[in-house]
Order: sequence, then structure tokens, then C-alpha cells
Amino acid sequence: DRPRFIAEALADPAGRSEEKAGETVVIDFSSPNIAKHLAYHHLLSTVIGWSLVRIFRHLGYRTVGINHLGDWGTTHGKLLAAFQRWGEGLDLSTDGVTKLNELYVRYNKEGDDAEAREWFRRMEAGDEEALGRWRKFREVSLAEFRQVYDLLGVEFDEIRGESAFTGAMEGVIRRLTEAGLTTISEGALVVDLSDLGITPFFLRKADGATVYATRDLAAAIHRFETYGFSRCLYVVDRGQSLHFRQLFEVLRRMGFPWAPRMEHVPFGVVLFGGEKTGARKGNVVLLKEVLAEAIARVREIIDRKNPDLADRDRVARQVGIGAIVFAYLSASRNRDVDFVWERVTSFDGHTGPYIQYTHARAASILRKAGGAPPTADFRLLALEEEWAIAKLIAAFPERIRAAAREAEPCLVAQHLLALCEAFSRYYNLGNEDPSRKVLAPDPALAGARLALVAGVREALATGLHLLGIEAPEEM
Repeated sequence: DRPRFIAEALADPAGRSEEKAGETVVIDFSSPNIAKHLAYHHLLSTVIGWSLVRIFRHLGYRTVGINHLGDWGTTHGKLLAAFQRWGEGLDLSTDGVTKLNELYVRYNKEGDDAEAREWFRRMEAGDEEALGRWRKFREVSLAEFRQVYDLLGVEFDEIRGESAFTGAMEGVIRRLTEAGLTTISEGALVVDLSDLGITPFFLRKADGATVYATRDLAAAIHRFETYGFSRCLYVVDRGQSLHFRQLFEVLRRMGFPWAPRMEHVPFGVVLFGGEKTGARKGNVVLLKEVLAEAIARVREIIDRKNPDLADRDRVARQVGIGAIVFAYLSASRNRDVDFVWERVTSFDGHTGPYIQYTHARAASILRKAGGAPPTADFRLLALEEEWAIAKLIAAFPERIRAAAREAEPCLVAQHLLALCEAFSRYYNLGNEDPSRKVLAPDPALAGARLALVAGVREALATGLHLLGIEAPEEM
């Protein structure tokens, strides 16, 4: 019964659900190191995690998005040592993160690891000189991070660094020791995992310094005690796969029944111009600069194609940022991705601007027609192209649920592309045959077709929202 099927599909193109109300999903994403820029290679964790927050929230889950800052460890000992050597009189109030990063890069070339370890030891011992400088580095970093997150529209329910769990580490280590799970390996305190054929899980170095793995244990315990999650996702690159296998296994051996609810959501390597970037190499590509360039490039396209468009700056921002985000959510997160400007910002092909433009076209049709009628006779939708669109809209809620199950936003992105292609084919029928125009001469037929267009528009707007992308009404 096609008319009934179409009516049911168009009744809720967004596929909203409250079936998971009461269940909590914790999502750890972005998680940059302080005193370093939010660089281009941070983009995937940030946009995948933010999309998952929106997908799970859409399905009725209580979601907790966590930014677990890298703000503790010997890396920060290096920065303190560098600041001691070369930072006297350095003004961090203007572009402070750049200055700190320059110190860090220089120290990696010229510094002494023993000196860095000593500064970290002073941090752990509560030395106020070390901690005072560290707090300033953290404050400067958070201010810059907020600028980029605001541009992306990304929000967190909790921003908590590794430093928040330093006081809990001794209790975790004591619990492991009392359970007979610890051993000494070359002077370091570890959990032996050789029965699984993998390396030990380090808890404390031979010099007594703690490591991020111990803080991750404490953070995981805190998250369950605080939120009682049904799933806890870590959106971290696949290079950390061994660490998470170790972490989850140690939690299991500690006897926590919720350990199987923890999942690593890995993703591939992010390249820029065919090269991997990073602070240690000193070739960081700043995320804020990439976003600004995308906005500028899209503004040039809009000025050329639609110079009369109102509020071109706002649309350029929506489309430019959407182009970057979609480029890395449209394919499997496990795929390595290389950034190519011309491909990312194109209005044609499998891109974010193409989907945003299709949404704007649907919105324009509805606007010119005064909207879709409150009721429609779907028996009149007899074209196979109309049936293809209805089937894609009907399938959308299940694709959203699959994206949640698999922690894979590309399932939403790919479905949007399929819907856009089907809608474009349908819309272009009217160029060849006036009787197939959406705004057909027969009011009843036009009403049914406008209802279908409204369903397309709502599904596209919903899908773009789930990907963390805005849906312009005009382009």
C-alpha cells in the first residue's frame, strides 16, 4: 500500500525517538593537550564525537560529552623546563598558545629529559611555583580552545583534565595491589598482561612518576560512579588501540561489571597535503586557520554564483565549516583521510555544500509555494522517483539507529547523499516534462508533491544537525 507507506514515512521524517530515555551514554572526544593549539589533526575526534553526542541525544539517550584534557604528565614538565630556560618576560596574554608551543618545540630539540622529569616531579609534589605556571598555561589554552569550539558549534557537558584524577591514583593502585594484580617490571609498577600476548599496563614509572594510564583508570571509575552509563565511548585515533585494550582488560580484572560497556571508537590518520602533522614535528596546521580559509573560499564562490544573497557572511560561515566537517564524516572513520581544498569546498559531488544546497532548494520550493498543505492525497504520487524518495525517508530512522549502534556517523552522511541524489533526479524531471514539476497545475497533485518536498527538507535538516552542520534556508 504505497499511499499508506508514504504517509507513515512523512509523518516523522526526522525519526525522533524517546525509546532510550533513562539510558546514559558517555562520550570522551576532542581531548587536546593544553599549551598546544587545537590543530587540524584534532578535527576528527572533535567532529565524530560531537556528531555521536547529537545522534544519541536524538534517540532519547541522556548524553554526557566529555573533553578529557591532556593537562598532566612529563610533557608539561618539558614545558615548565622550557619556560624556566627561555620564558622570562614572555607575555602570554596575546597568542599565548603559539608562544608556548614554540617553547615546547624548541625544548624537544635542545632540552634535557632529566630536567623535564624533575619539573613534573615538582608538579606532583605540589610545588606552587610549578603549579602556578601550569595553571596559567591551562587558562591560556582553554581560552583559545573555546574560540575554535564556538566556531564549530561544539559543546561539552564536562571539561575535566587528567589533573583532576591525580588524587585518586593512589587509591586505584592500592586496590590493584590488594587484588594481587600488580607486579614490578624493570623498576616500574605494572599490571602484567602477558597471558593475552600484549605488553604490561604501566601504573607508575621506575622514578615514581605516574602515567596517564593510571589516570585513565581513575577517570573511568569516576565516570561510572557519577553517570552510571550504559555505554562509554572513547573517540581516539586507532594508534591508541592497544592502550584501550589494556585499560578495559585491567578494569575487567578489577571486577567492575560495567567494564564491557566501555568502547574505543578509533579513527584513521588525518593528513594535510599528504603529510601527518604534529606539535613534536613543529609543522602544526592550526584548525582555526583551516576553518577561516574554508569560510573565505566559500564566500568567494557565493559572491560569484549568488551575489544578491542576503547575509552572505553568515551563509559562508555555515557552508565553509559544514564543508570541512562533512568531508571527514562522509566516509568510514577508520579510513585515512587527506585534505584537498578543491574537493572539500565543491558545491558539486559528494560534499557538505551539495547537501546544504539541496536543503536550501527544498526550502525555497516550499517558501515560494507558501508551504506544504496540512493534508495530502498520496495516491497521486505515482512516479517511481517519488517512491524512491519515500523509501529513503522511511529508512532514515533505522540508519540513525545503526549509526548509534556502530558509533559511525558516516551512515547518516551517506544516507543524506543518497536522498539528495534521489531528490535532484526528481526535481530535474520537470525540466523535461512540465507535468512532472513539483508545482503541478493540479492543486491536489502539487499539494502531495509539496508534502514530499517538506519531508525531504526535514530529513536533510535533521541529518545535517546530527552531523553538527547547519542547514541554510538560502544559498
